Amino acid sequence: MPDDIDRILINALMEDSRLSLKALSRASGLSSPSVAERLRRLEERGVLTGYTVNVDPRSFGYMLQAIVRVRPLPGRMHAVERLIQGISEFTECDKVTGEDCFVARLNVRSMEQLDAILDKLADQAETNTAIVKASPVKRRLPPLIPTDS
Repeated sequence: MPDDIDRILINALMEDSRLSLKALSRASGLSSPSVAERLRRLEERGVLTGYTVNVDPRSFGYMLQAIVRVRPLPGRMHAVERLIQGISEFTECDKVTGEDCFVARLNVRSMEQLDAILDKLADQAETNTAIVKASPVKRRLPPLIPTDS
């Protein structure tokens, strides 16, 4: 279980994954070599699984984002999963419980592109699509320090 220093380092990296060891040292009160060792151990234990950059898809012409609930037709679950994996405009997909088997996030340049992608699924699954208007809560971690709420 990560300790308080680990949480400080993880929170700092969540804010800016490009922070230097020197900046992380200042934030945590540890030396740079100690920070490097902690990060290495967090990586080895699978707590830190990668460092990333956030890119706005609109910068590349993807003006629409949609949430698509997908219900494969009987016997088509694995085929639909492979199909979703093979369409690069699907940027996230979760296998879920309930009537729908998948909930996916899709970025497209136009409604026509959205229709074309959904048509690829039409003979394998039923879909229900919602266009994202805004994202008031961006993807984030739950609190790393337990709260009372």
